[in-house]
Amino acid sequence: MKNILIIGCGLIGSSLLRAISEKKIAKKIFVYEKSKSNILKIKKLKLPCEIKNDLKQIIPNLDLIIFCTPLGEYEKIILKINRYLLPKTIITDVGSSKEKSMDLIKRKLKKGIFWTSSHPIAGSEVSGPENGLKDLFLNKWCILIKEKNTNRKHLLILTKFWKKIGSNVAIMDSKKHDTVFSMTSHLPHLIAYNLVKTATDFEKRQRYELIKFSAGGLRDFSRIAASNEIMWRDIFFNNQKNISKVIDLFIQNLRSFKRDIQFKNNKSIIKKLVNTKKVRKKIIKLKQDINKPDFGRN
Repeated sequence: MKNILIIGCGLIGSSLLRAISEKKIAKKIFVYEKSKSNILKIKKLKLPCEIKNDLKQIIPNLDLIIFCTPLGEYEKIILKINRYLLPKTIITDVGSSKEKSMDLIKRKLKKGIFWTSSHPIAGSEVSGPENGLKDLFLNKWCILIKEKNTNRKHLLILTKFWKKIGSNVAIMDSKKHDTVFSMTSHLPHLIAYNLVKTATDFEKRQRYELIKFSAGGLRDFSRIAASNEIMWRDIFFNNQKNISKVIDLFIQNLRSFKRDIQFKNNKSIIKKLVNTKKVRKKIIKLKQDINKPDFGRN
């Protein structure tokens, strides 16, 4: 590829920028970023890119455009660049929710232009270009979305692109994607936000210095709950149907745990605890994590 444009250069965008530069995937990397603070950081860090405010001159010469903005920004940017897009340009994004965004793209994107959506399963609770890592995507999954009208050539090129920066690639349709990640990603983040809120509410009511005595569990949840609030608001709103279903299932299971505790149902609670331990072993076996203790000291 000769020219790549990254729209939005926070954690994911700057990590992609570093990875693309490291692997020499493109001759030129352009960045479109509306945050003045992020622009100053990019310049201070001397990241290997050209910052562009006027996109109409470069868009016809681009091989790849990657949207790295919150989902709520897609429509404004599509309308801004629509008239300059050419069918040869591959367009993708890194959003965590797909069905609703794909529907928006179908309605707003100029006819004859193809968008092949991506979702790298990588990230962190920190944000901003200063926290980007060139190896953020190494050995992580990247989901590519394939629908009936997906451009197969673009899908193949994107598969090679993500593999070149170190990702493992899987292909799903948008419906399956949103169902899977409502449980594996979206619900855990929602639980983390709610648990930290519950802890602070409890601290106010009891007037104890609760946070000061955070055990490992609360510390882990607080790390997840420190994630970007705009990004997660957009994810929750965009995948509301699936998230609502898994919330209902979570509440059902929470009530079951509550009954076991209230009635000291030893057999039932032990069975639950033993079965859930198996999930951790499976995650380690699949190399999604390592079997190493971390007590919040790293």
